[in-house]
Amino acid sequence: MAITLTERAAKQIKHLLAEHKMPPETHLRVGIKGGGCSGFSYVINVATVPDGEDEVFTIHDVRIVCDPKSYLYLNGTEIDYDDSLMSKGFLFNNPNAKGTCACGASFNT
Repeated sequence: MAITLTERAAKQIKHLLAEHKMPPETHLRVGIKGGGCSGFSYVINVATVPDGEDEVFTIHDVRIVCDPKSYLYLNGTEIDYDDSLMSKGFLFNNPNAKGTCACGASFNT
């Protein structure tokens, strides 16, 4: 398994990286941190160089890195992007989450 992106999410990530004039070697760093309504919150940042122990994936020409601890909780997760009138942002379809908060920004296991 791995962390995957929908084409819609990849398109948005590429757009954001280009808009902010990020260097070509930029990676999307995906992780978790303690907190949020349900216990863990999703975190998205950028990284130019992966850390030595990071899991590294390339999906739809987007490079993704994830630290080993976060990967335990995110393995199998699909990241999508919603730009509808009711919500706008990245959505995490995480099969490891036993519960999520109403907005989907945090989860528990």
